[in-house]
This record gives sequence, C-alpha cells and structure tokens, in this order.
Amino acid sequence: MSLKFFDKLSQNLIELLNDKNDYNVIIEVENNEKSFTAHSNVLKFRSSYFRRELEKENIQPNENNIKTIIKSNISTQIFNVILQYIYGGIVDLENCETRFIFDLMLAADEFELEELTNKLETLLIETKGSWLRTHFSFIYHFIFSRNDFKKLKNFCNDIIVKYPSLIFDSSDFTSFEESAIVSLLERDDLQIEEIKIWDYVIKWGIARNPDLPTDVEEWTNENFFSLKTSLQQCLPHILKSVILPPRTTLITELPPRAKEPFSTIISEEHAAEISAWIDRETSNYATTNIPYDFQLILLGTRDGFAPQTFWNICNGHSNTVVIVRVKGTDEIIGGYNPLAWDNTHLDDKWMGTKDSFIFSLKNGNIQNSILSRVKDINFAILNIRKNDQNKYGPYFGDFRMYSDKSNFTLDYGCFCRKSGYYYEKKLRSSLSEKFSIINYEVFKLVRKTI
Repeated sequence: MSLKFFDKLSQNLIELLNDKNDYNVIIEVENNEKSFTAHSNVLKFRSSYFRRELEKENIQPNENNIKTIIKSNISTQIFNVILQYIYGGIVDLENCETRFIFDLMLAADEFELEELTNKLETLLIETKGSWLRTHFSFIYHFIFSRNDFKKLKNFCNDIIVKYPSLIFDSSDFTSFEESAIVSLLERDDLQIEEIKIWDYVIKWGIARNPDLPTDVEEWTNENFFSLKTSLQQCLPHILKSVILPPRTTLITELPPRAKEPFSTIISEEHAAEISAWIDRETSNYATTNIPYDFQLILLGTRDGFAPQTFWNICNGHSNTVVIVRVKGTDEIIGGYNPLAWDNTHLDDKWMGTKDSFIFSLKNGNIQNSILSRVKDINFAILNIRKNDQNKYGPYFGDFRMYSDKSNFTLDYGCFCRKSGYYYEKKLRSSLSEKFSIINYEVFKLVRKTI
C-alpha cells in the first residue's frame, strides 16, 4: 500500500516557483517585456527543451550564476500557465477563450511538454469542435507546420474529405506546407474529381516557384523541371489514381430515427409539414409517410456559427432547408431553396425560382405555422459574393442570416422583413426585424425511393 500526497507536493512546488530568493534561471518572454524566475533542475527534469537550452554553451551564467533564456514569441499569460504546469502540474482553464487554449497547446508542444500537449489536443477535439471548424483554415495551416498533433490532423482531414473546398478554395491554400497537401492526397476518400486535384496541386506547385513565367508558353525545360521537383512528393499520390480504381465516394447515411432524433430543432411533424409544402399538398403528410429524407449537412452547434461555414459546407447542395431557432422566443423560422447554393460568385447573384418559400413553424407559444411562398420569382435566393461570405449566410429575400462578428449567435444581425416584399407574407409578429439565434440546421432533402 502506498500513500500519495500529490496535492501538498504540488502546493509546495508552486511556493518554490513563487520564491524569488533561490532561483538560477530567468526566462524573458513577450519581446523581453516580462521575465519569470525558475530553477534549472526543475526545468530540466520536466522539459527536454529546457534541458537542451540550459546545457548550451552559448547560454552562460552571469556573475550571480543565473542563466537567461529568451522566448520573445511566447506571451506572458501563456508562459505563466506553462510554469504553473511544470511546477505544480496544474492548468486552470476556467473562463479561458478557445484561442488561448489552442495557443497554449502550441506553446506546450514547443516546450516539448508531451503530456500537456496531448491533453489539450484531446480537449479541443472533444469540447471545442465548433471553434475548430469555424477557424478551419487557420487551424489547418498551423498544425501541419509541426510534426505533432496527429489527432488534430486526422480530425481536420476527416472533414476535408467531405468538404475539400475548405482548403482547396481557401485564400491561403498555396501557402500550406507540403505535408498538409500530401496528407490529403493520401486519402482515397477525398470527395473531389481527380482533374480538379491536378489543377489545385499544379497551382500550389507554381506558387512555390515565384520566378516561373506567368505565360506557360514561355516556360523552358528548366522551368518544368523546377515545378516537377516541387511536386515530387505529391505526384505519386495523384498518379496512383490513374492506375488504381477511382477514389471511393462517401455515402452519408442518417441513423435510424427511432434511435436518434434527426434534428435538434424540429420534430417529425414539422418535417412532414415542410415536405407537404414542397410538394404543394393541401394537407400535411403523416409522419409515417414523409416522402423525403432530411439529411443533416450543417449543424451550428457542431460545425460553428460563422457565415463562411455555411458557404463552405452548403456550396453545390440543392433542395436544402435552413432551420433557425430564434434566441429568446419559441420561434422556429427557415427557408427552402430548390436550387444549388453557389459560393464562387465575385458579385452578388440573384437566383430565380417559383418553388422557394420561407416559413415559421408552430412551436410553444407560436400556435400556427406560416407558409410564405416567393412572389417575386426573380429575387428568390441570393448567392452572396465571396468577399461578403464572412458576414452573410443564407439569403431568402425577406429572410437572411447575417453577423458582423462572424458568429450568428453573438449579435442581432439576422433579419426577417416585417411585411412581405419578395415573399407573400411576414413571418414574425415582433416589432424588430432583427434577431439573434441559438442554433441552426441545414438539411438536404432527398426523395425516398419506393
């Protein structure tokens, strides 16, 4: 039997950290604006990084036998947490922003604190998935500049195989590390045509060679060889698809409804009602006879509330229903778009259709559903230009989702017109046209086969 007294040990070591009378190391952080004191033996036995640094010949002690280590790129707040972990094994993340946790993970990796790095990586994946998806390109860029973070890399690649435009169409695609590109090409389930993969990879390779002539007709053999050299790690993973069978296509299947609700916002009665509106039936379908599968392609609490996320995930999808839960009320409002959302336009582009509609659903204090069909068919759906997709989400003429803060839940930017203009009826009795949301979903509707 062994008795363990870790709490007291941790407390005493924290007291040692705070004792300014017996240190022999100074660490300067944040552009040398802040310094911390520490003890070489503790640092060396807790971190292989500090062991190497303290044993370097170019770090010599001063006249008081104190060595100084400079880490200008680390913030004061981050390094304070790092030291608390090194000495006391305690990391207090109460009220910490997710970005702080991410930066702390990067710092822990830099200081080769494997235990802390792995714990934070798992924490981000299991509890901060929404934030990771919202800042996807930023996250992807960082983790592939390091050799570690295998779990995060797998997390990201599992998303990209379904939504490759998140990376391939991102503004900083050409700046990604080679390891990031190769890790994608290694996947056989990447949901993109091989010819497009070729185009993207060549674009990436050309960006790695800024001295290449802009006109391919002017390229020399040396220019082509330079491009080939840049792509030497990528080419085998593209060429294999010419010899081997094509990449597999993922088939997303909904779990049985009896086991798991298909929606966190609407019921099957709502789904039956929306289906009847689509088919222009005069009465609702029975819940046992709904002719459409409601396939969830976007969930705010899972995928994030950034407007850009909507355009990244829903691009190319037609026959979609957007469902919004309004903050502070029982309202559930939404819209149906029979056409494909398109995130490629450089200017706003209206789409015409006679089959779209917006709606409010019966729920709680909302005693009756409201169906509002499009009346100005030339202004049914608006595909937002690329430069504004960081603020605007789905746009149904009289109903749109918008956020100045790039998060639909953080402001009151979503909008529903008081009176029907492009559509027949108003949906809300509220005096305000603007509102915030607590969640939203986008479903792709697929007609069931008999």
